[in-house]
Amino acid sequence: MSSNDRVLVERSGPHATITMNRPERRNALSEGFMDELTAAFEEVAASDALGIVLAANGPVFSAGHDFADLAGADHAATRRTLLTCARLMRTVQSAPQVVLARVHGLATAAGCQLVATCDLAVAGYSAGFAAPGGKGGWFCHTPMVAVSRNVGRKRAVEMALTGDVIDAGTAAEWGLVNRAVADAELEGAARDLLDRATRGSPRSKALGKQALYAQLDRAESDAMAYAVEVMAAAAQTPEAQEGMAAFLEKRTPKWPA
Repeated sequence: MSSNDRVLVERSGPHATITMNRPERRNALSEGFMDELTAAFEEVAASDALGIVLAANGPVFSAGHDFADLAGADHAATRRTLLTCARLMRTVQSAPQVVLARVHGLATAAGCQLVATCDLAVAGYSAGFAAPGGKGGWFCHTPMVAVSRNVGRKRAVEMALTGDVIDAGTAAEWGLVNRAVADAELEGAARDLLDRATRGSPRSKALGKQALYAQLDRAESDAMAYAVEVMAAAAQTPEAQEGMAAFLEKRTPKWPA
């Protein structure tokens, strides 16, 4: 898989790892860097990989938007950067694979948004998460879209208004990450969760991920109506029929290619 100096893409067995490699800038999300990350996710999304790990090199996972690009930028340029960020987030969430953030160090502002956007996240105890705009001059409007959908209203408001860093244990308790572990155990814990989350039919899981996100923000009755139609249609796929047959016949399923 293709890599460049700032975004490393590696394949190990069924999983691919996309590593942010801009440590000298604290993996800040400049417009060009976000374009490169988006391209990497698009490449892996089109492959036969079953899972994707998003990782980072250096002492910080991601410091969020690169203020070197934004200081003094006019409205049109700033809006373009934010739309580039939104495109990256959509690409992460629309990938058919399970995407897991493996977080060490600080993940702040758009970096915290990136973690919140991934399907799953495992954090080392060195990790911290913040939406620091609340204690500065530029509120974290866009990062809080994803963060608030992970942690709930009161906790989201606390993060947004105080700008304070929450530690990995708190992030796990609040639902921003799935679990917090010692940094020495981070890689193994992330691999274990991704292995378990990628069992089963890849095509069924891709449809499931898409439908899950589609129903999350709907009213419950609308979500149920939508889910009924998707599930009824999905039952007709070869994967669903094979899964049911294997269960009834007490054998291991063989998923279609």
